[in-house]
Amino acid sequence: MVLHEPQLRRFRLDLAYDGRPFAGWQSQAKGNTIQDVVLAELRAVYPEIMTLQGSGRTDAGVCASGQVAHFDVPVEWRMKGLEWQRALNSKLPPSIRVIRCREAPSEFHARFSAEGKVYRYDIITAEVLPPLLHGLVWQRRGLKDTEALAEVMGLYVGSHDFRAFSANRNDGKDEERDTIREITLAEIDFDLEDASGRLSLRFRGNGFLYKMVRFLVGTAVYNVEGKITNEEIMELLQGCAPNKKAPFCAPPDGLSLEQVNYPEEFEEVFDI
Repeated sequence: MVLHEPQLRRFRLDLAYDGRPFAGWQSQAKGNTIQDVVLAELRAVYPEIMTLQGSGRTDAGVCASGQVAHFDVPVEWRMKGLEWQRALNSKLPPSIRVIRCREAPSEFHARFSAEGKVYRYDIITAEVLPPLLHGLVWQRRGLKDTEALAEVMGLYVGSHDFRAFSANRNDGKDEERDTIREITLAEIDFDLEDASGRLSLRFRGNGFLYKMVRFLVGTAVYNVEGKITNEEIMELLQGCAPNKKAPFCAPPDGLSLEQVNYPEEFEEVFDI
């Protein structure tokens, strides 16, 4: 007798979280990750849910306003997306919220269907850090030269080998890992009227390596501060110094996953 897999319904979760209390997105043995917490509450509603697949990892302390994940339930389980959203938000800690839950096509995959991501990094340049922003921004006093910052950010745009701008995971795969990525946007947003001197650095690309955005930000800031030249950065991007790393990794404070991009057919709302 041939056994058939049970028919499943797939749901997409759009998530936002304050990553500061957690050890990142990815499930790990010690727990205290966003994936672990959300999966536990999914199972509190329906214990047979086996996995929760995210679009990718965010590091310890990193926030998100646009993380995406998916999970499956049997077709006979008739809860709609809005019911899942309300059930999860009633159980999750206030630092994690389901912004939207909707049924998705069975071929949708939070990780493998993604075409790219957008990250934002916020920097405060004022002398005094507003206390309500503590842990949510990186304070770099006196970083005022936005033209120089925009110039070095422009060096990142295009397809490059970003090995020098990533950290090793020490998982046995660091040497063989493909480190070519394409950055399609690297821009700065700022408001001249903002007394805090807040700068938002935004990166859009087809993928990002471990701690890559933090290395890009740290190196750009070091460049403006005269600690590394444009030419040295280009050497790193061109792989001219294969054993060298970018000089500084910015702290997780200020980094957030803003958006995960998918093909248009996966952005249709299938239920509410």
